[in-house]
Amino acid sequence: MNVRIEKLVYGGEGLGHYEGSTVFVPYVLPGEVVAVRPTERKKKFVRGKPLHIVTPAPERVSAPCPHFAACGGCHYQHIPYEAQLKYKAEILRETLSRIGHVQWDGEIRAHPSPALGYRNRAQWKVRSAGDSSTPGARSAVGYSRAGSSALLPVQECPILAPALAETLRALTSLGAAGRLPATLKEVEAFCDAGGQRLLVNASCSEFGAPPRKLAESLRAALPGVESLLLHEAQRDRFELDGPGYISYAAAGGRFRVGHLSFFQVNRFLVDELVRAVADGPSGGLALELFAGVGLFTLPLARQFGRVVAVESNEAALRDLQANLDSAGVTAEALALDVEKYLASCRESPDLVVLDPPRAGAGHAAIARLIALGPPRITYLSCDPATLARDLAALTGAPLFNTAPYAITEMRLFDIFPQTYHIESLVRLEKR
Repeated sequence: MNVRIEKLVYGGEGLGHYEGSTVFVPYVLPGEVVAVRPTERKKKFVRGKPLHIVTPAPERVSAPCPHFAACGGCHYQHIPYEAQLKYKAEILRETLSRIGHVQWDGEIRAHPSPALGYRNRAQWKVRSAGDSSTPGARSAVGYSRAGSSALLPVQECPILAPALAETLRALTSLGAAGRLPATLKEVEAFCDAGGQRLLVNASCSEFGAPPRKLAESLRAALPGVESLLLHEAQRDRFELDGPGYISYAAAGGRFRVGHLSFFQVNRFLVDELVRAVADGPSGGLALELFAGVGLFTLPLARQFGRVVAVESNEAALRDLQANLDSAGVTAEALALDVEKYLASCRESPDLVVLDPPRAGAGHAAIARLIALGPPRITYLSCDPATLARDLAALTGAPLFNTAPYAITEMRLFDIFPQTYHIESLVRLEKR
């Protein structure tokens, strides 16, 4: 079927229509006519694969990565970077309106990033290319193929920070030479701001050798490993070789980040993101929900008389407390589920900062937040669909009877260039 693409939608696909059905197809641009092979059909719904571009858009460019469209990691490498920002702002606005009936006609201020070399964290699959029981069997290293869990071997990845690109090359060479452990299944690496030190998680089906020997072989092969965590999937046990964290310089401070803690993946936008979240008047009490290792807690603690930081991941909370101690600032760090904490909270903070995972804050947490009635809320979201749901409740979209908050500002931080992912910051004030 030949389909004219009308617009891009969240998820990396373009939308068009054909004989009464809505058609979704990736790696396209608005205005293009695309020859599509259907891969999934439902009533009034078709998902397809682009066979070739019949009429290309004038702005279409060649992808900088040879694995683009075969690899499932990137979605927009055929789009010039400035246009990516424009389309993401349109998708954010449309998603908020369609899912949450949240109308925002104001500016969406974009914070761009260098389009390549930005990722400070990567995760690679490792699969044996022969008999894994044979010593010296070759291994392939790479990512999942688009729309599949099968391995796509890769030798390069342009969006990686230089230290991670070097790590990928080392792993690929070792695999080709048959020098990776036969039971190794996955490697995750996180590099510090200077690209000098690595935090590495290595997962094996079973160790098959003393963990110390595995650690020594990986350290000898991968430059700059500061700390290494080995995981044996068969028995779900861990072995640590190193301090258990690296130090990341950001926003005028240093942050301890452990093996099981989250940290922002774009090395170029961390400082800008911290400044934006912490920007605003000071006050008596700030409440930070989903606090992580304290990236926003530290600047908030310098502005407010008191800060309560809530984080359910105990590993991240240990890093948060260490970062507070190192910076010489004080905050109450609580190892609690956010929803449970809000159910028991009896204080009304001057500011609430929300940075939830993709699932969003959730109905119960938002309802309790509305009951607390803080005058200001800053919501940092990595998923516009769940953001739309939560904003609908906060702003009193048509489905709700009350309108407790008004949006005063919306920004788009392009944490993930070349992909469909959207990081947005929304400020709200109590009506």
